[in-house]
Amino acid sequence: MVFIGLMITMLLASMNQTVLSTALPTIVGELGGVDQMTWVITSYILATTIAMPIFGQISDIFGRKPLLFFAIGLFVAGSLVGGLAQSIEWLIVSRTVQGIGGGGLIILSQAAIADVVPARQRGKYMGLMGAVFALSSVVGPLLGGWFTEGPGWRWAFWINPPLGLVAVLAVAFFMRLPRHEHARYVKLDYLGMTVMATATTCLVLVITWGGHQYAWNSPTILGLIGAVVVLAVAFIWIEAKATEPVIPLSLFKEPNFVLSSLASLMVGIAMFGALGYFPTYIQMVTGVNATQAGLLMVPLMGFFLASSIVTGMLVSRTGRYKIFPLVGTIVIILGLVLMSELRVDSPLWWLCTTLAIFGIGLGMSLQILTLIVQNAFPHSMVGTATASTNFFRQIGATTGSSVVGSLFVQRLTAALQDRLPELLSGEVAGIDGDANSLTPEAVHQLPAHLQDAIVVSYNDALLPIYLFLTPLVAVAFIALLFVRKTPLATSVDHDQPAEVIHRTGG
Repeated sequence: MVFIGLMITMLLASMNQTVLSTALPTIVGELGGVDQMTWVITSYILATTIAMPIFGQISDIFGRKPLLFFAIGLFVAGSLVGGLAQSIEWLIVSRTVQGIGGGGLIILSQAAIADVVPARQRGKYMGLMGAVFALSSVVGPLLGGWFTEGPGWRWAFWINPPLGLVAVLAVAFFMRLPRHEHARYVKLDYLGMTVMATATTCLVLVITWGGHQYAWNSPTILGLIGAVVVLAVAFIWIEAKATEPVIPLSLFKEPNFVLSSLASLMVGIAMFGALGYFPTYIQMVTGVNATQAGLLMVPLMGFFLASSIVTGMLVSRTGRYKIFPLVGTIVIILGLVLMSELRVDSPLWWLCTTLAIFGIGLGMSLQILTLIVQNAFPHSMVGTATASTNFFRQIGATTGSSVVGSLFVQRLTAALQDRLPELLSGEVAGIDGDANSLTPEAVHQLPAHLQDAIVVSYNDALLPIYLFLTPLVAVAFIALLFVRKTPLATSVDHDQPAEVIHRTGG
């Protein structure tokens, strides 16, 4: 039961990274603000990124359980606000609050496993957590599509409070974690947290606005780049002097942490860059509705789930772990190459096959990277180390989502300008003269010759970008070659043994 509670918290957070992907065209059509569509996704990922190291550090000091309650509360509050949103700005604020809570849920559920399960046996549990992430990556878009076609997109938010209540009850009644005995008054790294959050936000603004809303050599972008550099230097100086640093610099003395975090960063860019806009691509190219687009993502989920579980079981059985993310990154590259070669007339079975291959690679990689980091540090630093490596993965996710989105819109605008200049000049009824206004519903109402030109432009604008992601995954592969093989611990090294109580017995 304790593990089921942790899986529910992970499901809450991870599902909401993707639940709006199929509903997004309808949402922005209703609330307006199509030009801010990217921020509905990016705001959640950005807030999650910033929250992770903060929750990780505080949980190492005060324990996981109280913070799990707090994170669930934040997440539910953000969901309630989102369900009531009357504008795109309101929706973005709600997603930010959700993201803060979601960042805590992801980190605390992973760190809590390390509190009670030795590293040698942790593989199968991490594999199951990876399976939950895989499940959410497809259930999210599927639910989003179903809500959009049925009771309404707001139910993508209303579904979270009942799930949050189940998670609270599971944590309250079934979770028994070791107590953290620390000094009553601890000087938290508030300055470090603030500087880290500000630097991360500036970095995302550079990535999101650069070359799209502002020219790369504009004062705004150059100023933000300068701010990122100054804040990064300030953050290093602050962390070197902090009593309880949010990201201890000592982490970077451990080669396995540096190499795994680099790999996590690259895989995060590739994963979220590739999948963030793929459900909408499916709708646009195949003509299916949002629910059907979610169903076509099922092969990704199924093979991600199976690959993650099998990999975790093999790690626990054999004690070998380095080989799996190495093979996984190769499979990810293969999946990206095949996805980049898709065409508007590619059969659905082939589209699903490319997604399945991509899912296998992700399942072999993601959770094992976290296990490598956890195994490199004492139990007292597991929360901070887990949060820090996930921080870099989420930076990758934010970067991937933002960069692919910006590049895609630029390439789509250029392609449409060549094929259908009258479309962008506002001469076509139902289209606002902006590539951002090309929702699947609007396009499929157009005459056939316009539909064909738009769909081909959409395909040519998005999928070649996937090929550009492959060198990044190759960097992850090279980094993992140098990971030091350390035997997985067979016991948890905290002073007080964890007591995991299953109320059903055992």
